[in-house]
Amino acid sequence: MWEQIRSNRIRSVVLVIVMGIFLFLIGYFIGLYFFDSGIAGLLIALIIWAIMTLVAYFQGDRILLASAGAKKISHDDHPRLYNIVEEMRIASGLPKTPDIYIIDDTSLNAFATGRDPNKCAVAITSGLLQQLNRDELQGVMAHELSHIKNRDVLLMAMVSVLLGAIVMLSWYASRIMIFGGGGSRRNSSSGGGGAGQAIIMVIALVLMIMAPIFAQLIYFAVSRKREYLADASAALYTRYPEGLASALEKLGASARQLKSANKATAPMYIINPFRKKGLSAGELTSTHPPIMERIRILRSMGGGASFVDYDKAYRHVHKGGGGVIPAATMSLSGTSYQAITTETSDDEPDRLTRES
Repeated sequence: MWEQIRSNRIRSVVLVIVMGIFLFLIGYFIGLYFFDSGIAGLLIALIIWAIMTLVAYFQGDRILLASAGAKKISHDDHPRLYNIVEEMRIASGLPKTPDIYIIDDTSLNAFATGRDPNKCAVAITSGLLQQLNRDELQGVMAHELSHIKNRDVLLMAMVSVLLGAIVMLSWYASRIMIFGGGGSRRNSSSGGGGAGQAIIMVIALVLMIMAPIFAQLIYFAVSRKREYLADASAALYTRYPEGLASALEKLGASARQLKSANKATAPMYIINPFRKKGLSAGELTSTHPPIMERIRILRSMGGGASFVDYDKAYRHVHKGGGGVIPAATMSLSGTSYQAITTETSDDEPDRLTRES
């Protein structure tokens, strides 16, 4: 799995850079408008981002668990859940069993958090505990532990901080611009600077409106990609893809929304906590892939449980699209991945050569 971790880190750096650019552009034009200095605005944006990043890195897991109303439990509180998490911890190769939390909510959902495999936690709603059998719980817990194993949870926490900083800076600055009257006194008193100030204001407002939207779309797109990888890992850890598929079926059939969730934390959950029954979860602004698509992929694995089997099923469901698992990662599931077609059909399935 080291290849996948390395790939995640590269994508993480690119994503943080892109979102950082949005944040600093907003700060630059805010500085021009209010202080006649883009550098001042950049410094303000940098300070906000640095503070929020430090808080997210050192206290992000506690903040997320507290905001979700999660309560830590011991082995005696729920032995079956504890045993399942321990089994999946061994299967995934994590060095430490995550702390376990329960959210007192009738909705069906779960998430993982923590900055590294040695400081991590999983949380599950009481509604999900009541509705799932042992195989289904194994699938859900394996999915969440794979996020920890793949270093997804730290990335999503850090990106949520960037998104929060962008939204916060945009919201307050736009309100001040609209209702507070204008820019710096020097530009306000200078007739020649009026046109330039108006242009700066328009650019700043456009950035404030568009940057949070684009940043959120990038955030959601990455979240969707990681859900596929976590599903594949869960199938590998449990050796029983049907367990997670059946759990997702129950999750998708429920219309209960998680009361404690918000837009910044939504991608942390196993399914979109705001999704309503009967509505598609695959729209552009969804934090997760469509549930029925995830179920079809898991049930198309043909009894297999490796990364190769998942990638083949993914390509089959997507009818000729690219795969979702890096070749080097698939080789770690016990097979040597040599060739796979870029087109699939019912009459001519993907060609896979696997050697034990």
